[in-house]
Amino acid sequence: MATVEVILKEKIEGLGAEADVVKVKRGFARNFLLPQDRAYEATKSNLRHVKALKETRAKREAQELADAENTATKLRKLRLSLPLSLGQGGKAFGSVTTSDIAALIAEKSRLTIDRHQLLLEAPIKTLGSFEIPVKLHPAVNASVTVRVVAAETPEEGEAESSES
Repeated sequence: MATVEVILKEKIEGLGAEADVVKVKRGFARNFLLPQDRAYEATKSNLRHVKALKETRAKREAQELADAENTATKLRKLRLSLPLSLGQGGKAFGSVTTSDIAALIAEKSRLTIDRHQLLLEAPIKTLGSFEIPVKLHPAVNASVTVRVVAAETPEEGEAESSES
């Protein structure tokens, strides 16, 4: 296969970050990277512009690190509580997943955390308090405390209100 060298203008997942000179297949460069203005050909004249791109990259990475540290501070202070429906004998109906936790974080703190950043080994199916690790940046890790409580069932709520 024919390959060509290109200089990336922005961070592309699985390929590299801005100012990286990478070898890609000619068709990928011709049909995707170049038309979408995400890279340009690695000619001698274009290689002179790499220094400016490296400065842009350093600024972006510093900003991402600062944002991740700020988010980590907010997450450490956050205490979340999620209801879990229980059946007879305390058996859980369903579970608490990373999607549930990410949605609750977005609702309570207005932070956008992707569910893939939450490092939960398996869905939570028991009541209790759990420390969920969060990978915000390669250099920044945090954790959020999630308390799983029993959800009130409609029958219990009706029984309490009729006794009053």
